[in-house]
Amino acid sequence: MDYLLHGEKSERLTYRKLLPSDFDHWLPFYSDPSSFQYWSEEIKNPVQACENWFEKAFYRYRNNLGGMNALILKDNGTFIGQCGLLTQTVDDIEELEIGYSLLRPFRNMGYATEAAIKCKSFAFEHNLAKSLISIIHIDNKPSQQVALKNGMLLDKTTTYKDNPVHIYRVIVEKA
Repeated sequence: MDYLLHGEKSERLTYRKLLPSDFDHWLPFYSDPSSFQYWSEEIKNPVQACENWFEKAFYRYRNNLGGMNALILKDNGTFIGQCGLLTQTVDDIEELEIGYSLLRPFRNMGYATEAAIKCKSFAFEHNLAKSLISIIHIDNKPSQQVALKNGMLLDKTTTYKDNPVHIYRVIVEKA
């Protein structure tokens, strides 16, 4: 299934596949400790971490596992982050997740919420899933707020990739 929002638009954003040329735009994410303060994963160096991210992203694309879309500001073409629909396995159950990560200068401006809402609408309009989740570290209050603004509710608390996480969920609304 194609879970990517390539060519989609929302109020302030356009969505497209991540490109190899986006590497230098995304590298500052891994140079900023606030980007991974809630996630315990060894970050050896920013370049290697960014290379790993891109390898995983293109693997997802090639294998129809969803993936993050590049988020581009409509008004000036600036790359601000990534958001998308990803297949994940949580507690041995395959789920469709809305994931989002923004570069620091673009946080707390409503972009993550706008992108997450667009992902939710896209998934439900295309009947991609009966429910969607967001996997959020239990201490990551900003991402939890995005999930709540996206109509999600706390479903459970578990461990995911050695991190204590909350699973937020939204169920498709019946017409």
